[in-house]
Amino acid sequence: MCGRYASSRRPDELIDEFDATAHLDHEVAASWNVAPTDEVYAVMEHPKDEERQLRVVRWGLVPSWAKERSIGTRMINARLETLAEKPAFRKALAVRRCLVPADGYYEWYPTEQLDAKGKPRKQPFFIRPTDGGVLPMAGLYELWRDPAKADDAPDRWLWTCTVITTEATDELGMIHDRMPLMVERDRWDEWLDPAREGAGLLDLLEPAAPGRLTAYPVSTAVGNVRNNGPELVAPLPLEA
Repeated sequence: MCGRYASSRRPDELIDEFDATAHLDHEVAASWNVAPTDEVYAVMEHPKDEERQLRVVRWGLVPSWAKERSIGTRMINARLETLAEKPAFRKALAVRRCLVPADGYYEWYPTEQLDAKGKPRKQPFFIRPTDGGVLPMAGLYELWRDPAKADDAPDRWLWTCTVITTEATDELGMIHDRMPLMVERDRWDEWLDPAREGAGLLDLLEPAAPGRLTAYPVSTAVGNVRNNGPELVAPLPLEA
């Protein structure tokens, strides 16, 4: 599961990185502790437009048929293994695929130390591209019409997204058994193209290649969503 990540790059950096056009009515502040329901950036190609766009969406997919937006809190991740079967994701997989740019993501590793309640103390790790570049997490997006809003209300449509995950590989599986899937640069066009269909879509997704990601321990302060700043991704000494 990917439940927290960092996203500190400015829109102009992401626009250059993904060769996208800005479709923003506001900017999202840099965050080193992105949590579910936060506003985040996503790169997509809307079926009605023929250009790659950078948009602000909310993390936690709300299906178009949902009665309430609160369902999004349970839809921050979509498992690759059941992606094509789940009603919440099936339609989005067909025509609303996106990339969710991140600096890296956090996972918690249970240690042998016990906390005050006698449970294993969990050590957070930050997992990022080894080269320091952007991590293009594979995602899906949806549009949800808020029935409580007037037809002419500018915020009547809610844009949301989810991150696709798979079984963790190599040494990363020692930290957590799930990890976000990524889309390599040479496959961005195919993944984002809403006209592309077929089972081959999932073949465009892959876990990070060995050595592509680096993991290191960070402060437990990241566990509190009120904490935010670059110090959260500063590496700590790895103890035995």
